[in-house]
Amino acid sequence: RNKLKRLIAKRPPLQSLQERGLLRDQVFGCQLESLCQREGDTVPSFVRLCIAAVDKRGLDVDGIYRVSGNLAVVQKLRFLVDREGRLDLDSTEWEDIHVVTGALKLFLRELPQPLVPSLLLPHFRAALALSESEQCLSQIQELIGSMPKPNHDTLRYLLEHLCRVIAH
Repeated sequence: RNKLKRLIAKRPPLQSLQERGLLRDQVFGCQLESLCQREGDTVPSFVRLCIAAVDKRGLDVDGIYRVSGNLAVVQKLRFLVDREGRLDLDSTEWEDIHVVTGALKLFLRELPQPLVPSLLLPHFRAALALSESEQCLSQIQELIGSMPKPNHDTLRYLLEHLCRVIAH
């Protein structure tokens, strides 16, 4: 019993392990606001990396977001992002662009709160039901503007990317 107490007493605090780089906060499954605050940006770096990789080498690929990547490789990518933080998506290890898009979709699915906050969904539905397109657009812009900054900026970044995918 005393040995166990001494072992626990010797255990370094969580903060010191994080400061020394031995323990990292996760990226997947993390609150978007806290992740962005930790990274000092309003769009997570993982989202930026994935979108940059798709823009660079995936725009010509058919079904870029429809076709699934190898799940084991997607999980490996997820593990590396959560454990190491540094990631080179240009590495041959990630040459299958569907793995990158699969990891991005997984990141978005695992957000504890959806990118578009659930409280706003009924308001979006009501805006979309409006018959006058100018009024509909105005309400949607207002709703998007009311979203938390990380949600707003990440959604904007993602939608701008999807427009490039469509245009290509």
